[in-house]
Amino acid sequence: MNPIKKTITLPDGREITLETGKLAKQADGAVELRMGNTMLLATVVSAKEAGEGVDFMPLTVEYKEKFSSNGRFPGGFLKREGRASDYEILTARLVDRVLRPLFPDNYHADTIVQVTMYSADGVDFPDALAGLAASAALTVSDIPFQGPISEVRVARIDGQFVINPTADQLDKADLELMVGATYDNIMMVEGEMKEVSEQVLLEALKTAHEAIKVQCVAQEELAKELGVVKREYCHEVNDEDLRKDVREKCYDKVYAIAKQGCADKHWRADSFKAVCEEYIESLPEEERDEKTPLVKRYYHDVEKEAMRRCVLDEGIRLDGRKTTEIRPIWCEVDYLPGPHGSAVFTRGETQSLATVTLGTKLDEKIVDEVLNQGHERFLLHYNFPPFSTGEARAPRGTSRREIGHGNLAHRALKSMLPDGFPYVTRVVSDILESNGSSSMATVCAGTLALLDAGVQMKRPVAGIAMGLISDGQKWAVLSDILGDEDHLGDMDFKVTGTTDGITATQMDIKCDGLSYEILEKALMQARDGRLHILNIINETIPAAREDYKPNVPRIVTMTIPKELIGAVIGPGGKVIQGIQEESGATVSIDEIDQQGYIEVAAPNKDAIDRALSMIRAIVAQPEEGEVYTGKVMTIQDFGAFVQFMPNRDGLLHISEISWDRLPDMEASGLKEGDEVTVKLIEIDKKTGKYRLSMRALQPKPEGWVERPREPRRPRPEGGDGERRERRDRGDRGPRSPRRPQ
Repeated sequence: MNPIKKTITLPDGREITLETGKLAKQADGAVELRMGNTMLLATVVSAKEAGEGVDFMPLTVEYKEKFSSNGRFPGGFLKREGRASDYEILTARLVDRVLRPLFPDNYHADTIVQVTMYSADGVDFPDALAGLAASAALTVSDIPFQGPISEVRVARIDGQFVINPTADQLDKADLELMVGATYDNIMMVEGEMKEVSEQVLLEALKTAHEAIKVQCVAQEELAKELGVVKREYCHEVNDEDLRKDVREKCYDKVYAIAKQGCADKHWRADSFKAVCEEYIESLPEEERDEKTPLVKRYYHDVEKEAMRRCVLDEGIRLDGRKTTEIRPIWCEVDYLPGPHGSAVFTRGETQSLATVTLGTKLDEKIVDEVLNQGHERFLLHYNFPPFSTGEARAPRGTSRREIGHGNLAHRALKSMLPDGFPYVTRVVSDILESNGSSSMATVCAGTLALLDAGVQMKRPVAGIAMGLISDGQKWAVLSDILGDEDHLGDMDFKVTGTTDGITATQMDIKCDGLSYEILEKALMQARDGRLHILNIINETIPAAREDYKPNVPRIVTMTIPKELIGAVIGPGGKVIQGIQEESGATVSIDEIDQQGYIEVAAPNKDAIDRALSMIRAIVAQPEEGEVYTGKVMTIQDFGAFVQFMPNRDGLLHISEISWDRLPDMEASGLKEGDEVTVKLIEIDKKTGKYRLSMRALQPKPEGWVERPREPRRPRPEGGDGERRERRDRGDRGPRSPRRPQ
């Protein structure tokens, strides 16, 4: 065993160590990453040969967190880790998006990258380290990889950029980005912001890239020390004469179709397909089956080149638009009668149907992850059924892509919900048509549906996807890209925001050498497009509805002192259940910021008022001089105990029942269960006991003279200790006079 270790120092002095040669030595590459008490193990294995007929890169990236890493048991009956959580899927996607473009185009072997968190303390975020660990494992392996890369989180806190902030620091940030890059180029960006400007975003990217460069150098040094030699492979057999022939006979036909600028996606697809099939039919029958896979591969390259040249040389896009032009938009709110809010947003051939449901605290999503436990009050779910692209395929659960797109839209909208909003909110976006930027359509449709539901958003949010076509000399930034422009282009840059600034972004780069000049151009062009869409949203629904729809549950909230939470809940929940049963409202209570936070929800105002009245009666504080209606609970020789407030009893002494002198309690006529009106005349500050009076509410008899209360005889000094001392020395003390016979 000959482990090798490298140390990376972050700008604030914290250290990351990479070590290889100790664990998982049978993998093609394995690296252990440590930062503080966080430890990740990244492994990579790639098959020696490609599968038959495979002409793409079959890469799989998995990220897994062990509950034992933080000293916790998994939930559920099985008590073991199960399917990946959304957080694990999103982390794996962040890594995948940076690694995938950096494998050679002709490398087609099955490759599996696994990153596992084995130790964590909740201080440093593991998702910001997973990309570095995965890249290091690839770099020290013999697998062909055009890296290294790394990923960092950059946040702006009090105006300063911080690399890989801790959990406590991140709570104060107004910008949070995950950035993945090689030493030379930024490859991936994803994050959320609180309406920051385009210039602030660019500064954040530059800061992150400088930190990534240091981490890339450390990986190169690690590989050099190990003497890594990359494997030889042959996963493609090419026919250069056939490649040349396909281009010569198909390029002009494909260019002519691209130049027509037809907005019909299916017409273009059928036309391009017909050119390819015509060429295949022209081949000798005995060669056709053998050469068809190669023809399709070479034809794809022809199609890509023709589309790109048409944009760069003539400024004509596939659907005939200018580079800055946005497809026609139509939208409609209140589209469905049942949901609490609904909207349709259509841009070109992309359409989202969004619904909003407003619920109570009982509808919160429970989050139980390794490092994150709590509740989620704003949910956004994105669905991409196969029919949206005309595919005859059965849906098979929620895909990673759907989780990723939904997360982007969630980040775009969540900061624009009103502060202290009492409702748990769920937005569902169903994509009914798709030809580019369905996640951005989700943001727009989600905004419309929220406004239709009566949610008083701080500002409406819109989103747009930008593309890039570049040949190294010329370049063009495309607004509102089509699916083909995403597939055949060099960049997919999604930007969401309000009129005041950016709220979320996601970017994937597929080319080398993306300058900050191009990024700035894309951001400013995206801003113009975003403002155009926001104007259309404003025309559709100028402001949120003044009131919620009739089927929305009404919610009222109140706070109470922390020490009264138990009184409202009652033993075994008896009190709060009684309130719900009697009022018909749903009552939930929680402790927030050292206070009891109560939420009362019901379909009508009467039920809410009844519940609030009962709660206020429980939490109200008794005040001297106030009059209460109570119930006689018990009768004693000296008086009665009356419950004048929930869980509060006071003594109604026999002398306070009437102005007349009563010989005994039987003469008072009071019985257990009687309802009486009393006045609180004294609260004992030391014992907390209450003295009640009925006679204080009755007219005082004429000529009544109040007898002065006799002062209590003071106890002997020294108390019980002094009495014991007198007893021990035989001193019985002064005797009380005998009562006369």
